[in-house]
Amino acid sequence: MQNSYDIIVVGGGHAGCEAAMAAANLGSRVLLVSMDMLGFARMSCNPAVGGIAKGQIVKEIDALGGYMGLVTDMSTLQFRMLNCSKGPAMWSPRAQCDKIQFSLNWRKILESHCNLDIYVDSVVSFLFENSKICGVKTNTGAIFKSRAVVLTAGTFLGGKLFIGRHDMEGGRIGEPASYGLTEQLVSLGIETDRMKTGTPPRIDISSVDLSKLDKQFGDENPDRFSFLDIKSSVQDGRDQMPCYILHTNEKVHEILRSGFDESPLFTGLIHGRGPRYCPSIEDKLRVFPENNAHQLFLEPEGRWTNEYYLQGFSSSLPLRIQIEALHSIEGLENVKIYRPAYAVEYDFFDPTQLKPSLELKSVDSLFLAGQVNGTTGYEEAAAQGIMAGINAHLKINEKDPFILSRNESYIGVLIDDLITKGVDEPYRMFTSRAEYRILLRQDNADQRLTALSHSIGLADDARFELCEKKYASVDALIDYCENKKVRAKDINPYLESVGSAPLTESKKMSELVSRPGVSLSRLLEYVPRGTQHTGSVIQSAEISIKYKGYIDREQKLVEKLSRLESLKIPEGFDFEKVSGLTIECRQKLKRYNPRTIAQASRISGVSPADISVLLVYFGR
Repeated sequence: MQNSYDIIVVGGGHAGCEAAMAAANLGSRVLLVSMDMLGFARMSCNPAVGGIAKGQIVKEIDALGGYMGLVTDMSTLQFRMLNCSKGPAMWSPRAQCDKIQFSLNWRKILESHCNLDIYVDSVVSFLFENSKICGVKTNTGAIFKSRAVVLTAGTFLGGKLFIGRHDMEGGRIGEPASYGLTEQLVSLGIETDRMKTGTPPRIDISSVDLSKLDKQFGDENPDRFSFLDIKSSVQDGRDQMPCYILHTNEKVHEILRSGFDESPLFTGLIHGRGPRYCPSIEDKLRVFPENNAHQLFLEPEGRWTNEYYLQGFSSSLPLRIQIEALHSIEGLENVKIYRPAYAVEYDFFDPTQLKPSLELKSVDSLFLAGQVNGTTGYEEAAAQGIMAGINAHLKINEKDPFILSRNESYIGVLIDDLITKGVDEPYRMFTSRAEYRILLRQDNADQRLTALSHSIGLADDARFELCEKKYASVDALIDYCENKKVRAKDINPYLESVGSAPLTESKKMSELVSRPGVSLSRLLEYVPRGTQHTGSVIQSAEISIKYKGYIDREQKLVEKLSRLESLKIPEGFDFEKVSGLTIECRQKLKRYNPRTIAQASRISGVSPADISVLLVYFGR
């Protein structure tokens, strides 16, 4: 332990852990300040990683050299690839995790790094010299100096918990809130507001009648998140644990409605905006009054514990209402709970005040990442964390920031959305937010990002060489398929088995792969002396062949629109100079100060006509 560091990371959640490791791996001396040594990257809500678009983000973090994918693979209880019935742009990996093991795995990684120290405390103020941040002061009076700070405080800034009419201070139940930092930043002119999230009750599975519930199993051949050649816990011999499906009913809804007059959501106690895409059970009843039942999931929180998470039953209703409603759900008639559902309200900062590097525009060398920027979800937080850690290191070494574009990654979409559009509710990533999602697939995140990360020194040589070897094999397999002809007598039995028209003459394998329902991995079984490749190589090659037309078309669109991305707007440009812009456009451009014409085009209130005016003004 020392008194001076290159970078201090405040908060040991998903964003803080990724930020600390990224900066440390790049060579910075890092101090991670966290309130709980047992709570690193704590899964305070659902103990699951990935899902629609979120799974793509985790693969991108791994491709950059981050740790969320590796830790997930080490902690997996069940793995599923979602949306397999749709095109590959929609395939999204998801893993149910052992939440205790997840935090312990993160702790092992953090404690083993020679550039990283950990200090257990709460930061109460930032320190400044000549308007530049230079360190932090903690609740116990400790002072640590640094050249940059990354704030990743999650839901703890001014955190307040609600269960019915009862409220208490806290960032999570049983954990104190943090005060001082919001007030200090507000005094510096930083805009802040409140948001709200919530979590369901935790169930004792031994008190549930599982015979009345439907089981949901993991994939028969589970995949993993990390591109490194390391088996996940469920690929290495451990059984996958099932989840269970159950439903509410009209009686449950009647009981829940009887508590609405005590719900802080409806009585005005909660002022923060909640996540529209992960509503509380009372919100569901209010927004969808015609629904007679809502689907719920019981999901394990650990391999050796009885604690289960009741997905879909987030609430802030009084405890007695929660218990009565749960007892009216089939299978839960005698259920015991370990912890009630509750809501949490907390401070966040308008993310349009950030640079693309996640550094505050008005506070030199202070970076923000995670829920303090108005996002929700472990994956979105971790993505911001790794980018903030990278850019904090580059900033103190006087190097250009590391910025990912919208056509390179979901992480680029996430950060660009935050700093350009801001948030009016907790931001959650969806595939629909990405314009180029056929290019931003979960299978090719390493192809898109590993070389970029290696160029700045984060992805190590071993990861880079593994990626190079993989895509050399992919290219070779594609070339093989485009040149190898298959005889009708060899392949017709397979084609007929999948309902595809049989051949009358030999055809190239690439032509067959392009057919609906035809699998490259199965085709290779029918080819005499067929090539041998890993599953990931075959998958990438098959997608490249089968969806070549879509991929090429989207790539051309990227090249066309990238011209706008290259049209820079001078720093601090006075938009009042440009006649022809609408008043609303000028106001928005002055507020958000976009870096490029393309970024300006994504700001709400800036019309295509306004963009044309800007192009004419800048002589383009």
